Amino acid sequence: MSLVAGLLTACSGQFWVNTLTPSWGHTRHADIAYGDLARQHLDIYSPSEPAPGRPVVVFFYGGSWQEGNKDGYRFVGQALASRGITAVIPDYRLYPQVTFPGFIEDGAAAVAWTRAHIDEYGGNGKDLFLAGHSAGAHIAAMLAVAPDYLAAVDVPREDIRGLIGMAGPYDFLPIIDPTLQTIFAPESGWPRTQPINFVDASVPPTLLLHGLADETVLPKNTRHMAEKINASGGNAKTKYYPDVTHVMLIAPLAAVLRFKGDELDTVAAFVKKHATDS
Repeated sequence: MSLVAGLLTACSGQFWVNTLTPSWGHTRHADIAYGDLARQHLDIYSPSEPAPGRPVVVFFYGGSWQEGNKDGYRFVGQALASRGITAVIPDYRLYPQVTFPGFIEDGAAAVAWTRAHIDEYGGNGKDLFLAGHSAGAHIAAMLAVAPDYLAAVDVPREDIRGLIGMAGPYDFLPIIDPTLQTIFAPESGWPRTQPINFVDASVPPTLLLHGLADETVLPKNTRHMAEKINASGGNAKTKYYPDVTHVMLIAPLAAVLRFKGDELDTVAAFVKKHATDS
């Protein structure tokens, strides 16, 4: 278990996971600008088999809003493309370059670019799913539930067909860590940083996955978020994984680790169920 987790916790581990990721079955379109800044670029993973109008998953990686880059998540792009899904993995600005809501605004810009241009890569810009792991799940959730971010870039909420969160922090007040206090300052504004506080009946269909051994982002985040969505008239499904840690939840998306869990199959089935041509 420690060896598997190490494959994703260290830069060298991500290198080996990506090195062992199959290069066939998809085309990677790398370093496409969705904005003018260095961190405003994205990669697209298109399934090789021609099929216009495929559903699209925009996936935001985690890293405590302080680290990470899209090159480390080629294994996620390949995983989704292997299930016939067009995957988009954006970079976004991190602390200390920005604080909240800068990374959310970058996420919105990436979604707007995707909606406008993904048909050129075989995807359907009106069949968008927002997904992420850890801090990336927070970004995806904020975009899906807080209406102002997508409205600011002219993306209709009805084009968001679903939200997929993996080990996401949706309800994490009070903020104890000093760095996170700075990222989400001022304290008086903390409520507006929490996805759970924006939930209403208009939230798109939601799938939330969490490992029960996660000590980085506690599983109560997923439980509270799902309860709030369902109580508000929405549709949230959850799946919990016993003995699975924070990193191990996303590990089975890597081709060499897919035997460790069914996360990819669960995500792909959710997308297929809620895509417009399903």
